[in-house]
Amino acid sequence: MIPSPNIWNDPDVYEIENRGVDPDGLIEAAMAGIHDWRGQSVLDVGCGSGFHLPGFARTASAVVGVEPYDPLAALARQRISDLSLANVSVLDGAAENLPLRDDSVDVVHARWAYFFGPGCEPGLAEVARVLGSGGTAFVIDNDASRSTFGTWFRRAMPAYDPVAVERFWARQGWSRERIDIRWSFGSRADFESVVRIEFSETLADGILAEHEGAGVDYAVNLWWRTFR
Repeated sequence: MIPSPNIWNDPDVYEIENRGVDPDGLIEAAMAGIHDWRGQSVLDVGCGSGFHLPGFARTASAVVGVEPYDPLAALARQRISDLSLANVSVLDGAAENLPLRDDSVDVVHARWAYFFGPGCEPGLAEVARVLGSGGTAFVIDNDASRSTFGTWFRRAMPAYDPVAVERFWARQGWSRERIDIRWSFGSRADFESVVRIEFSETLADGILAEHEGAGVDYAVNLWWRTFR
């Protein structure tokens, strides 16, 4: 299990970040246009503290979150309990060994969790196993080739090769939707706190010195595949 320092170390700040990512709901709209999950079963892989589970639960028949890090799984369960969501459960587990039966879900969702290109093949095999015929998997990841946030991401991850990642997904038979979203926060203080959990101290200082306001343009890739 590879630590995710932003949400593992600062789940409260990551909650602020989740609320500020894509406030216009463009990612969910694009997903629903490809495969609407109304009345269907949804799996959220690497669900973290469960931020996205209630959104799926509004229309899905059943929602399962899978999370490998115990403290985050506990937060996700607390969220579900607080909201009294009877059609949602949270299971301990990892992407490469999902604790679900074969052909048991209709939609798989993974957002900034594990599926970053070469090396995630075991998780992709598990996704294919648990999806029923006609089921669709979605992976949301940063588009490092464009946007202001993409520029910051490339500074933080100079070895990251967007072209190699694109070729990887193409070889796996996945398609891509490019989506231009916003990273927008209610205050400069919230923006600064989120920048500081996403980037090193030196890089965060530089970003905050050069960029004013409480938001930024942000490009993402929505990778998807329907399994037959």
